[in-house]
Amino acid sequence: MKKILSLVLLTMLAFACAKDAKNETALSQEGNLEERKCASHEVMLAQEAADPSLAARHEEIERFIEQYAKESHDRAGFPLVIPVVVNVLYRTAAENISLAQIQSQIDVLNADFAATNSDYSNTPAIFQPVASGDLGISFVLQNVVRKSTNKTSWSTNDAMKKSPAGINPTSPTTTLNIWVCNMGGGILGYAQFPGGPSSTDGVVLDNNATGTTGTAAAPYNLGRTATHEVGHWMNLRHIWGDATCGSDLVSDTPTHNTANYGCPAAGHLSTCSGTPVEMTMNYMDYTNDACMYMFSAGQKTRAQAVFSPGGPRVSFNP
Repeated sequence: MKKILSLVLLTMLAFACAKDAKNETALSQEGNLEERKCASHEVMLAQEAADPSLAARHEEIERFIEQYAKESHDRAGFPLVIPVVVNVLYRTAAENISLAQIQSQIDVLNADFAATNSDYSNTPAIFQPVASGDLGISFVLQNVVRKSTNKTSWSTNDAMKKSPAGINPTSPTTTLNIWVCNMGGGILGYAQFPGGPSSTDGVVLDNNATGTTGTAAAPYNLGRTATHEVGHWMNLRHIWGDATCGSDLVSDTPTHNTANYGCPAAGHLSTCSGTPVEMTMNYMDYTNDACMYMFSAGQKTRAQAVFSPGGPRVSFNP
């Protein structure tokens, strides 16, 4: 009898250990999802490596924006309305996201770029003098294109933007194309910076990081992945400059050590020169959706510059 009880206890213990190990693995996998991953910088570097002339175009765009920032402008052409085509690639019914989910994403973009988002008022006092206010840029959903696919996930090689596997962009010189699909590698999205080929121009979003309903999953269920990626599409860089204590080419954002994740405590200090308070709530950091809610005035200038006469996206400004 004792042997039988011992055997039962050992079996239960083994099962419990296996269950705990499974839970720990699941937690580890979920932990990886907690870190925002954007591939825009890596895609830009790959494009420049494939086409050396692109790096020169990017440098020319930067010279234009630098000069634009030094001058006073009447901001003619703003407010600007950007038509959007959303291209949905799906393998399952869930991945074929609803029109309501798509519209919720457009609504978030409009609120964030107009600074009418409810959490904009959370901007700390130290950053209120340099908060962007309304960027003068809004978005309107023009069309949704849907395509069934057998692919389980997509990479950053732009295949989703090309037929026959993907969907070709609609009028990319005058329309913002957004591709929604199941991204692999934990990537939430990526964008093409101004200056790249029009055949691949636009933004890619994972379906679990699109909008505020449907398949949108916490902590990326408030639509801020699109705000971040559209920022790249408007030539905004990661706030840490993709380097330790790097530069995002904006004068009014503090120098960050590197990306911030989750929801950093208020007053988080950089260890870079001058130890400034980091602007962790900026859309171009890597924090959770609920903890990013502002652009800076300098970022507003950069974004408006790309649509202004001489800018790389002036074709969007009639």
